[in-house]
Amino acid sequence: MGEKGRFVLPPDFRKAVRDSGLGERVLCIAKHPRWKCLTGFGLSRVAEFENELDREERVALERGQDFDRDLRAQQLYGFARVPFDDSGRFILPERFFKLGALTDAAFFQGGGKQFTIWSPDVLAEMGAGWEDAQEACLDLAQQARNGKGRK
Repeated sequence: MGEKGRFVLPPDFRKAVRDSGLGERVLCIAKHPRWKCLTGFGLSRVAEFENELDREERVALERGQDFDRDLRAQQLYGFARVPFDDSGRFILPERFFKLGALTDAAFFQGGGKQFTIWSPDVLAEMGAGWEDAQEACLDLAQQARNGKGRK
């Protein structure tokens, strides 16, 4: 977290979010449905939510599992629209600090339709399968401490 309590959306993520938002500088943020982290995406992803709900419901039925469409819809549509400036700076709404266990640092991971935003401490506890993300997070933190990267 930088000055005035703002985080900075990394350049690659910033471009993807802006492009998927038809040029609008709006980051959509929500709580990840399973992990103790946040998800981020551009505005165009919202148009896919109904198809995603249909697909998830169909898969659950095929597997003989319950599917609470209302709960899942609430999770998908319960995101916040957060504007960011040309430098990627944005102010994270207060509720997301608790939902994502964030304090003064965040690690952005992934790509595709959405990405995740992690507390470095929570990411460090994720276990097997997360080694690459954990090492990348540690490397970026070291660069920031050495003044070679953005904080």
